[in-house]
Amino acid sequence: MERLIRHIEKSVALTPEEKEIIATTFHSKKVAKKEILHTEGSVCQYNYFIGKGCFRLYLITENGKEQVIQLGLENWWITDYSSYTSGRPSKFYIQALENSEVLYISRSEQEALFEKIPALEGYFRKNLERAYAASLTRIEYLFLLSGEERYLQFVGTYPEFAQRIPQYILASFLGISPEYVSEVRKKMS
Repeated sequence: MERLIRHIEKSVALTPEEKEIIATTFHSKKVAKKEILHTEGSVCQYNYFIGKGCFRLYLITENGKEQVIQLGLENWWITDYSSYTSGRPSKFYIQALENSEVLYISRSEQEALFEKIPALEGYFRKNLERAYAASLTRIEYLFLLSGEERYLQFVGTYPEFAQRIPQYILASFLGISPEYVSEVRKKMS
């Protein structure tokens, strides 16, 4: 919980009473490596704050291929916002890539928290703005950069991912083959 409170306080000030409200509202869960936290076809009920570990959000294409859409590490949020906010079934899976711990909150609990602590709306808005900007940058890179340039840009910006996630997951996220990732890594050595 301390990690979440510190993360929130980077964006908004909290009173001791507000910290206590947050601590009693969020739930915690340990998630085993490879455990699926959310499954395609069900409504995404929770917004997850990653306290420890690494996750991926992915979908399965028509030909059965896993396509990684989002990755997340400590101090990041992960959910299917479309399903979480609309109540419609999700098209995505969320899976732990290593033994992890999350704090989570339902949509109704989050809305009640906004009523009690209005400053939290600003915190969540700032996080969504950063996430949206990162998504646009990723789309830009997919269209404008070569596979090697995408790899180098990503590893330069997020070196911890390159060390923590399997090569095939990184390749899926970058839109290149695992073999191509190997070639680029060999060139860099």
